[in-house]
Amino acid sequence: MSAWDRAPGHSEVLRIVAPNPGPMTLEGTNTYVYGADPCVVIDPGPGNREHVEAILAAGEERGGIGAFLATHSHDDHVGAAAVLEAEVLVPEGGTAFGGLRAVATPGHAADHVAFLSADGVAFCGDLVLGLGSTIVPPGGNSLAAFLDSLALLAAADLSLMAPGHGPWITDPAAKLAEYVEHRLMRERRLLAALDSGERSRATLLATAWDDVPPELLPMAAMAMEAHLEKLEAEARLPRDLRE
Repeated sequence: MSAWDRAPGHSEVLRIVAPNPGPMTLEGTNTYVYGADPCVVIDPGPGNREHVEAILAAGEERGGIGAFLATHSHDDHVGAAAVLEAEVLVPEGGTAFGGLRAVATPGHAADHVAFLSADGVAFCGDLVLGLGSTIVPPGGNSLAAFLDSLALLAAADLSLMAPGHGPWITDPAAKLAEYVEHRLMRERRLLAALDSGERSRATLLATAWDDVPPELLPMAAMAMEAHLEKLEAEARLPRDLRE
């Protein structure tokens, strides 16, 4: 069953948590209903009929649904489209819907956007999670783009962040600073290992991500490749790495 609650200090924001818990989705995907007459639905979530029925009921209470939007095109955020039989749009940055402005925030995904309200709410998808860190896969210098996206939100006057997974973020500045420091900490540890002469990818992973549980090491390996890609783009990566 989908659980729901309202945003602290922002009663116009309703959260409905999809029943798809897991290591990557935490308690489940957060679906948000914003505004009224009509409202906007953000990240309708997976293709679970009970969850979709909860979204439609919430939308009806708010005078109908004007648009179904998504922060990015991963299935746990847009899979509901097949059940809704409606288009779920991942817009480009700069577009506006029902009082929300989309801004491009690539990093977790190339098509990722966040939606900003005039009163300081950021629907930030998987750019920032309510708990833990998000995945930044390699490709297209994604980690540099991710850090730029964090800086973009840090420059906004935010009072609340509504993440794609996990609890409300009531101190956006602190959470964004935490996210930046986490990535820089990994970079410092990786550079220290490289500076010591280590060139084995396996050993670099074991050294710089030694606090990661074994079941999450495949995700850590992806993160490391994104870090190596960033260092290469900055001409700071030795050329003699090996597996």
